[in-house]
Amino acid sequence: MQTYVFDPAAQPSVRISGSDDLLPVRHILCVGRNYADHAREMGSDPTREPPFFFAKPGHAAVAADGVVPYPTQTDRLEFEVELVVALGRGGSDIRSVDALDQVFGYAVGVDLTRRDLQQQAKDARRPWDVAKGFDASAPMSEIVPASRVDVAVPGGGRIWLAVNGHTAQEGDLADMIWPVADVIAAASRAWELAPGDLIFTGTPAGVGPLLPGDVVTGGVDGVAEFAFTVGPRPGALLGPRPGAQFSGG
Repeated sequence: MQTYVFDPAAQPSVRISGSDDLLPVRHILCVGRNYADHAREMGSDPTREPPFFFAKPGHAAVAADGVVPYPTQTDRLEFEVELVVALGRGGSDIRSVDALDQVFGYAVGVDLTRRDLQQQAKDARRPWDVAKGFDASAPMSEIVPASRVDVAVPGGGRIWLAVNGHTAQEGDLADMIWPVADVIAAASRAWELAPGDLIFTGTPAGVGPLLPGDVVTGGVDGVAEFAFTVGPRPGALLGPRPGAQFSGG
């Protein structure tokens, strides 16, 4: 009988709304610049770019409640609110017309980014992994089964994020350059998708910085809402953010 040389890591998982069951997380795939206003905000032309992806490890998924830790090695932690698609089925070369049949449910997540490290990687033409794939970089709400999600989703619905009560991001799922079905289809041409894969589908404009002590709230109408507090910098104690006022960016 074969044995492991040490105990394997615990299976990453996400809570399912209204159930004691958990969804086991396999891959986390993220779509870049899938809202025209955000693409322009980041200096790109939204009319020319097909969907592109980057990835986070499965253990990056954590509950978007309580305290989410501030990561090491950054002075510019930024938020990006996104609709998250949780797959219950998978496959390769999935057609767009069949793509939504693969969906188990939906959630709302935040693609946390070490923006300073991302810019350094871009400048050096290096991969983004250290900027996007760090521990707890994908806080998200519970997953709501597709049968319980508003009928308008994923084709439309308000998506928003606020910091300390000040709205920073607000858009509509209908503004996606590539709709959810097309995103799933595109991902299935690059990978063989499987149950437990999560897809972060892009963020609207208004991304900006977070500081320790910030209270982050957000949601997608007809899906879910979340609220969490940003933890202290490593080695520091959590305290209130003096004169906290969101300034955008």
